[in-house]
Amino acid sequence: GLVLGVYSSEKDDGAAQFTSAGDAFDRLVSGKLRALLSLCGPPLKKGKTRIFHGLHQDFPSVVVVGLGKKNAGINEQENWNEGKENIRTAVAVGCRQIQDLEIPCVEVDPCGDAQAAAEGAVLGLHEYNELKQKKKPVVTPQLHGSAESQAWQKGVIYAEGQNLARYLMEAPANYITPIKFAEHIEQKLRSFSNVKVHIRPESWITTQEMGAFLSVAKGSAEPPIFLEIHYLGGANTDDSPLVFVGKGVTFDSGGISLKPSSGMDAMRADMGGAATVCSAIVTAAALNLPLNIIGLAPLCENMPSGKANKPGDVVRAKNGKTIQVDNTDAEGRLLLADALCYAHNFNARAIVNAATLTGAMDVALGSAATGVFTNSSWLWTHLYEASILTGDRVWRMPLFEHYTKQVTDCPLADVSNIGKYSRAGGACTAAAFLKEFVSASHWAHLDIAGVMSNKDEVPYLRKGMAGRPTRTLVEFAARLSQDSHN
Repeated sequence: GLVLGVYSSEKDDGAAQFTSAGDAFDRLVSGKLRALLSLCGPPLKKGKTRIFHGLHQDFPSVVVVGLGKKNAGINEQENWNEGKENIRTAVAVGCRQIQDLEIPCVEVDPCGDAQAAAEGAVLGLHEYNELKQKKKPVVTPQLHGSAESQAWQKGVIYAEGQNLARYLMEAPANYITPIKFAEHIEQKLRSFSNVKVHIRPESWITTQEMGAFLSVAKGSAEPPIFLEIHYLGGANTDDSPLVFVGKGVTFDSGGISLKPSSGMDAMRADMGGAATVCSAIVTAAALNLPLNIIGLAPLCENMPSGKANKPGDVVRAKNGKTIQVDNTDAEGRLLLADALCYAHNFNARAIVNAATLTGAMDVALGSAATGVFTNSSWLWTHLYEASILTGDRVWRMPLFEHYTKQVTDCPLADVSNIGKYSRAGGACTAAAFLKEFVSASHWAHLDIAGVMSNKDEVPYLRKGMAGRPTRTLVEFAARLSQDSHN
């Protein structure tokens, strides 16, 4: 199969405006493609397709897909590069049509941006069907032509990174337990000589005095794991690393503050923070990015049992602060509190944590963007600029003292794990809670609860767990590594 792009016509004559690959193919078939397109009715709209059969012996099926305007670039209103997003969407749609025809291989028009085209193809074809007997046919996307093979390969690596996060988030919680999560990541990093993976057991977590993390883990029969990854890609292994921290609750029942049963199955993806940061490090290693990255993922389940945290319990975090657990379903911030304290051991250039932290974040932004709370404008700018390129957007949220007062005004302990006005500004009070465990001057908290899954909002992702914002984290790390070079 072959996927070719066509731009919306600027003029009213409706003549198809092909990409250079489309033009070349049309010449190869003596203008038949252009002639057939004009016979098929009005010009192709963005993301819409037409399929032609029997045009050329090498490509029995050709899918032509609309790319929108030719000169689409950065859209200030949308905060993304519209041209790149159009290519990702168009290529994904085209590749799925080839898959529906059960053709095992598809060549993809680079559409002027081979990286975006590769991302669209590899992300668009991904589906979790490990446990089904009937699987969709596997389709291998390849670049059509050879001019942009380096950019294409980069796009494949970016997309495979996000697909790894999607795989981990989608898999059932009895398949991805804390230890299985850690082993899966270790296996992905085994071939890299500049990566060390430490799978820390409960005894180690105890010696580190991570009382907040352990208090969540004790409600489950699954033992907790603290996953620590060191990627040493920098010119000097002593250079200050970027530290990624990810919430790794492999199943979240809510604990004693039990969640409603409707939709609770989706809480197998409550380790989305750990999945995205670990997948970003796997991707950074595959790209051989020239910087040092440390990944930290506290992994456990949050279950209701005779040993579980009870509302009103007080636990002690690694930095000595006491926490009143007013709601056992606000558990992610307890894990992160201890992991953030530990992150300060590494003289980090920046600490970035990601977590499916609050339903309030989903209420605030929906799935349009990841909410970012940060004490550093430098860090914010890098994340924001990275997200414009990836199309996986971020939006800055407030870290006001106003919210801090709501978590520190607490009857029994130094901080409460929920704000005293309960639902008001829930994503903001959660961020204010985390800030109590951070002294680094460059720290960002990414609340990814709203972008955890995809229904139909991102056209190049199928329905299911989204693995967002893995590519934005990778692009951010890549920009940081250029910074250190310059």
